[in-house]
Amino acid sequence: MSAEVDQLIRVRGMRARDVPAVLAIEQVSYGYPWSERIFRDCLRVGYRGWVATDLNEAVVGYGLLSVAVGEAHVLNLCVAPDWRGRGIAALVLEAMITQAVAERAETVLLEVRPSNRSARRLYKRRGFKRIATRPGYYPAADGREDALLLALELDI
Repeated sequence: MSAEVDQLIRVRGMRARDVPAVLAIEQVSYGYPWSERIFRDCLRVGYRGWVATDLNEAVVGYGLLSVAVGEAHVLNLCVAPDWRGRGIAALVLEAMITQAVAERAETVLLEVRPSNRSARRLYKRRGFKRIATRPGYYPAADGREDALLLALELDI
């Protein structure tokens, strides 16, 4: 991650008014995007959300995390296509891990598509380990795609 990214990007809590911008990124990023209702419900029930914004406060990435009973789960992490490869996902992921530690989670879990090589590299660099495969977890153009279940053990 470059110092330039740190100076250009701010990571802050997601607000309800961020949902339209988050949804726009979601829709251009995934063949099977979450709906606006899912994002709003996540915020309503108290899941933690973050957005990465540029100098003009435009949302360029986001993440959602749930924490319960010593376990955190990364529900969604995405960066706008034009902003990928600049370390933004790593910044949002760190915000989520920091929150997990603050809430005394022992483990952070997430699912990732085997085909999502850039996300898998990010998680590997951060220390996530593969612990299982969830067969047919994700919808895909040719049927279903497995999910790799990854875990990061936290020192609390």
